[in-house]
Amino acid sequence: MRDDVPMQLAFDDAQAIVDRVAAQHRMPVERLALARTHGRILAEDVIAAIPSPPFDNSAMDGFAVRHADLAGQGDTTLPLAGEQFAGLARDLVLAQGTCIRITTGAPMPTGADTVVIREVVRDEGDRIVVPAGIVAGANVRHAGEDVRIGDTVLDAGCVLTPARVATAASLGVDQLSVFARPTVAVFTTGDELVPPGMPLAPGQIHDSNRELLMGLLRADGLEPTAWPALPDNPERVESVLRDAASSFDLVITCGGVSVGEKDHVPAMLVAHGEIHFWKVRMKPGMPLLFGTLDRARFLGLPGNPVSVFATYATLGRRLLDGLQGRTQPRRAFRAQLAAPIDKPHARREFLRGRLDAGADGVLRAWPDAATGSHRLHAAARADALIVVPEGPQQLPAGTVVDVLPY
Repeated sequence: MRDDVPMQLAFDDAQAIVDRVAAQHRMPVERLALARTHGRILAEDVIAAIPSPPFDNSAMDGFAVRHADLAGQGDTTLPLAGEQFAGLARDLVLAQGTCIRITTGAPMPTGADTVVIREVVRDEGDRIVVPAGIVAGANVRHAGEDVRIGDTVLDAGCVLTPARVATAASLGVDQLSVFARPTVAVFTTGDELVPPGMPLAPGQIHDSNRELLMGLLRADGLEPTAWPALPDNPERVESVLRDAASSFDLVITCGGVSVGEKDHVPAMLVAHGEIHFWKVRMKPGMPLLFGTLDRARFLGLPGNPVSVFATYATLGRRLLDGLQGRTQPRRAFRAQLAAPIDKPHARREFLRGRLDAGADGVLRAWPDAATGSHRLHAAARADALIVVPEGPQQLPAGTVVDVLPY
């Protein structure tokens, strides 16, 4: 290994390198119809060209009135002077001492400033009887009260949730500029790996990392491509990975990145690419390898399944977010430890745990006692990663810690 390869990085330093490389290789921008933008990352601010609501309108079915016509005490009788329904502005003018029947979303007649809901009036056909106590301006939605012309309604870098896409639609926007999705190639490595459903010979295990990583990527909106497991053959590893790196934006491998006799991936990347860092002071997942190979960013994850999960959730997902220009932070919480944690080592640790809010409304994190990086079942019964800071730590129950929900 070359002397200039950054190794044994602090976790924060590794994050900073991931951010820098991702920013240098951001995905191109494409303009898509609204229906195709859900879940994507917005590439340009959206500025309102029209107000929302676009005109004063009724928030309820009822009767448009002048509040000044209503008696302060007792009932008020008003003759019905017309009807205004949603969808067609009739340019009605409300005469003093009258009312107009109106439906939800219909434009307010000129002169009207209040809507009395139909449930509180006595409808007598050609007139209504309004009780006392109606608040001035009740049930009226004013033009621009949600969005004014020139407002920035969506910021570049945000995730386009259904509500955000709908906001764009409400302002007449039919297309949005978004960052392209990275193409991702996924590889698992090791002679010991056998696909689920196939019989195991002595010394073999079923390949769980493939399904784990493919599922994580799909949950993040990507459409990854997976190959059969690579054998522990350096020529085969080099040939297949270099071929993938010439066609994909990101190549992810699981296994083969440590210092064992069969760990061929780091040497391949030294010979044919660039290593941005190798090994991070984190647990699980220390052998993490990050680099560039041909046109692709290259992420070499450790082989143990919990290490795959932790490194993807903390650094792999961060890389993908950066490539897509996401500036909106991922959700994170603070929670009280429900049980003590004693960590003797210096690395930042990501413990599996469960989150639970009790009757007191306090969010608590329950660490899982199964801490081995091979304990996939323990990861499956958890729903969060509990972040334990660098350095030896003795954290009693009740300590407030950062947690990353699955």
